Amino acid sequence: MTTRPTLDPAALVAGRSRVIDVSGIRRAFEIGATLRDPANLSIGQPDFPVPEAIKDRAIEAIRADRNGYTLTQGAPELREAIARHLAEDVGWVVGEDDCDMIVTSGTSGALLLACMALLDPGDEMVVPDPYFVSYPTLAGLCGATSVFCDVHPDMRMTAERIEACLTDRTKIVLLNSPGNPSGVVLEDEEVARIARLCADRGVVLLSDEIYDAFTYPDAREDGRCPSPARHDRNVLLVRGFGKTYGCTGWRLGWVAGPSWLVGEMRKLQQYTFVCAPSPAQVGASVAFDVDMEPTIEAYARKRDLVLETLGDVARIPRPGGAFYAYVEIPERLGLDAEGFFERAIEQNVIVIPGSVFSRRSTHFRISYAVPDEMLKRGLDGLRRVLEPGG
Repeated sequence: MTTRPTLDPAALVAGRSRVIDVSGIRRAFEIGATLRDPANLSIGQPDFPVPEAIKDRAIEAIRADRNGYTLTQGAPELREAIARHLAEDVGWVVGEDDCDMIVTSGTSGALLLACMALLDPGDEMVVPDPYFVSYPTLAGLCGATSVFCDVHPDMRMTAERIEACLTDRTKIVLLNSPGNPSGVVLEDEEVARIARLCADRGVVLLSDEIYDAFTYPDAREDGRCPSPARHDRNVLLVRGFGKTYGCTGWRLGWVAGPSWLVGEMRKLQQYTFVCAPSPAQVGASVAFDVDMEPTIEAYARKRDLVLETLGDVARIPRPGGAFYAYVEIPERLGLDAEGFFERAIEQNVIVIPGSVFSRRSTHFRISYAVPDEMLKRGLDGLRRVLEPGG
């Protein structure tokens, strides 16, 4: 029997894979599996079911054998629904004013395609700190560099803070409002100033608005989530369905923006994702007709409960959307994010250490996308840790 040489991972694994660390969120999941009935405030996934109208339409599509590939740019009925929504909400008309749109495999797919289309080795992308966990990795996968825009303590990525990060190598500014991990929503004038800055400096403003429909009434402008897309047609707008309609596993997003850029992303999608899941696309074509306002109002009440329970013992920038709160650990506790995580576990509560989302280790993230009973139990446990002498 011939002995084959052992493969050498160090010589074979590509550099783009080496830039990725296993998500720190995974540790919370693993520890959670060892606890008995914990108050799990770590998972950023809606706790409500997919609306019946959307499920029914997807099931109909499956039974009608709509199970093959769609066009790379998306199923016709979903594209038509998105185009109507885009015109009503932002004022962009697909096919006019140099505007194009494609359906993507989640907003994560849209972000990756955008970075692949724009970033070369040596280029830079400005991202907020704290950030959604994948943001810094997106640049690294393209051989580019993430430049961190520190938004502490108020979690607002302002034009002034962004401008200090721009260089002649900047290609993209990545904006996320409502934000993860903070839930903070920028005001209309703030996003307008960011759009003007990026236009003046010739960089692409990539606006990740996965939580746009999950903006609470007290953070809306004219009943809508403030968006830089209403101020500049060169913004690359990324939105999706998973968080708003509870269908995160369907992997459905969409992107709209300048035709030259969306066209490049479409080419890349042909050779990577091919298309988003077909029956899910058909199901989502009726999503914009579903009234999610009662659910959003219920989540606003959860947000209020977080602020009422913890607001006097810790600093929390007020969430205006999504379903997260980013809590600053009081210095008097003498704990970093990992230390606080361990203390919370002692109370049978799971949170995510802020070091997962930031170069700082000063905060922790709560997800209140959980039943009210679990949220109350978890907040009570966190308060016991946060209180003086806790």
